[in-house]
Amino acid sequence: MSLVGIDIGSTATKAVLVNADGEIIAQAYREYPEQHPLPGMFELDPEQVWEAFVAVVSEVAAHSGGDPVQALCISALGETFVPVDEHGNFLYGSILSYDGRAQEQVEELAETVGGRQIFEITGMPIHPSFTLPKLMWLRDNEPGIHARTYKYLLWPDAICLKLGLPPRLDWSLAGRTMAFDVVARRWSEMMLEVAGITPQLLAEPIRPGEVVGHLPRRAAEQLGLSTDCLVVAGGHDQPMNALGAGIIAEGLAVDGMGTVECVTVAFDEPVLSEAMLRHGYCCYPHVAGDMYATLAFNYSSGSLLRWFRDNFAEADRQRAEDQGRDVYEIILDELPAEPTGLLVVPYFVGSGTPYMDAQAKGAMLGMTLGTDRKTFIKGLIEGLCLELRLNLESLAQAGVEVSRLRATGGGSKSPYWLQLKADITGCEVVTINVIESGCQAGAILGGVAAGVYSSIPEAVEQLVEERTVYEPDVQVHESYAHYFELYKRLWPSVRDIAHQL
Repeated sequence: MSLVGIDIGSTATKAVLVNADGEIIAQAYREYPEQHPLPGMFELDPEQVWEAFVAVVSEVAAHSGGDPVQALCISALGETFVPVDEHGNFLYGSILSYDGRAQEQVEELAETVGGRQIFEITGMPIHPSFTLPKLMWLRDNEPGIHARTYKYLLWPDAICLKLGLPPRLDWSLAGRTMAFDVVARRWSEMMLEVAGITPQLLAEPIRPGEVVGHLPRRAAEQLGLSTDCLVVAGGHDQPMNALGAGIIAEGLAVDGMGTVECVTVAFDEPVLSEAMLRHGYCCYPHVAGDMYATLAFNYSSGSLLRWFRDNFAEADRQRAEDQGRDVYEIILDELPAEPTGLLVVPYFVGSGTPYMDAQAKGAMLGMTLGTDRKTFIKGLIEGLCLELRLNLESLAQAGVEVSRLRATGGGSKSPYWLQLKADITGCEVVTINVIESGCQAGAILGGVAAGVYSSIPEAVEQLVEERTVYEPDVQVHESYAHYFELYKRLWPSVRDIAHQL
């Protein structure tokens, strides 16, 4: 028996075909570009995302041979949604989380409900990144689209509808909308009423790992799968990343080094304290059992290196093509050994936690005529690591201690980056036996639903294995202490200027 895990992200969709032992049989990947209809607006073309989904699933399914695919399950980016008509046609661009267009709607919610009450109900700090204020923006600014909309769907439930299944959304992704009661685990009547959105415009919330249905014949033929294949509810990419990395016990943490860098920590009970709210930390359902999770994240991580690749690394890309190497391996090769003396604010698409500032801008301080290309690159990586340390310190202030990180995602392929991360944060950084843990989580949930595994803990024990441990170098860690103190002061010092740019 084999299983397919899919990861739908803001820059690409990936699929992995694994057998019951977790061995990768095939994997596929398709990128798509962001759309920028106006400054400050970030969307995906939903047709391109759907086409990427069909392409990657079809590609891995072609390698299943005589080993039929028992289940497919989706991990997906949070908050991002698309309006559809009753036939499943896309009516508008798929608005990304870091799109800042809904600031007025957030202010309306703050005035009518209040940030504290919103957090107590939804577990989300009030912010324009979430789905609900963007639905209000469409209601206010695109009344024609709103009137034609049958459902506002996040990506897993949108794909269910496109496959001919009922649109059902797991609790973890529902929790990212700022419209979901995270304790009662249902849509919040009060939040929807205040926003002017009826529950009928949203998908039915269900438990992660619940079976949505069998693939209808037409969809099975399109994907190259059998009608016996189950479609299983997955979840938000960050708790899925955590599940795939074995984070199913309280206090454990995963560091997802993808387009966004996100530390996901697991809890047994919801934590909705004042300190969590003050630092912008959410609390919402995990995809493992009845647990909860919180996130500490930076929107600019892998996307920052991709920006550098696309704008300043043509020679590196050509060299990678000639040598058959990963371009990022070349970009991160031969970087300076010592701290660069640069301070980079990596807020190229606004900031995540702990500031949650949608108007934040990126900045670099300390440049001289002696700053060469490799120093510049290392400065970018240092900035990402210092931002991670800032988040770990803020988590500790909220009562969440993290001393060990399991690193996953594309960035975890770089030993240099992982060692620098350990040196700057002072945490042990551990790799595991799989890079795409979000896809593995899809295989775990799908496998449990299909009876391949008896339970999530059994699947995790069988599939997840720690590999290399990067210990922080005490001397290097201490050498960055000075830079970290400066870094903590930098954004508050330049915030007002950045907001006016």
